[in-house]
Amino acid sequence: MSHAEDHEGTRRDFLYYATAGTGAVAAGAAVWPLVHQMNPSADVQALSSIRVDISGIEEGTQLTVKWLGKPVFIRRRTPEEIEDARAVDLATLPDNDARSFQAQGADGADENRSMDEAGEWLVMMGVCTHLGCVPLGNAGEFSLDGVGGWFCPCHGSHYDTSGRIRKGPAPENLPVPQAEFVDETTVKLG
Repeated sequence: MSHAEDHEGTRRDFLYYATAGTGAVAAGAAVWPLVHQMNPSADVQALSSIRVDISGIEEGTQLTVKWLGKPVFIRRRTPEEIEDARAVDLATLPDNDARSFQAQGADGADENRSMDEAGEWLVMMGVCTHLGCVPLGNAGEFSLDGVGGWFCPCHGSHYDTSGRIRKGPAPENLPVPQAEFVDETTVKLG
């Protein structure tokens, strides 16, 4: 093989790789905007986490906020509600596994559903797991006094003071979203 033929092969290889590299860069430049447009917009990202002032919530009441287009119940429970929720035998619950826990816990235990160790604060998605209705607070049949928790009037699902399904067609507990205390009076959702 002559020196000229060897040199020609090297030039051909260079042109091949340069053309392939340029084509790859051009294809990447064409595809990038298509991929980038699938990212959430700035207004959606801004709503993906919110901070809620809980300083005005009295014991035994709840605040309902809208997050990601859905209601979220933030409840400050009474000692009686906490005692009642923690006294439940988990084996009696229709949904006592991890299916309805997005952020916390491994079972339906009240300690795994509440935000704080004492169990005073409970944060749940306010959407019935049967057909997506919004349950009414302080209306279920399951508490020490016979009335407490949540009740979905559309199809008769009853949730206890921990948001666990106790009676009716709903297949799962009210989901627990990712939530944390930012300070003593602020909860961050998301």
